[in-house]
Amino acid sequence: MAKKQINVRVEEDVYATIERRAAAAGMDVPDYARTVLADEGNDLRHRFLSAGAHFAGEWGDHFAERFGHPTAAKDETRGKAA
Repeated sequence: MAKKQINVRVEEDVYATIERRAAAAGMDVPDYARTVLADEGNDLRHRFLSAGAHFAGEWGDHFAERFGHPTAAKDETRGKAA
């Protein structure tokens, strides 16, 4: 498959954020950018995420009622002051 190149200029602080996220994912910046762009262009992924959000909205309360609310992970405050 033929490949196309995309060049994007970003501010230094934006690049630093992308660089940190790439490192956290175990990737270099170009590989991370390719992955993010490919994910964004993936219609099946978007349909899946939309369906998941719809399911959570429709059935989330019932699920929590039946199985309980999730507990906060270690060091997680769920938006409450620690």
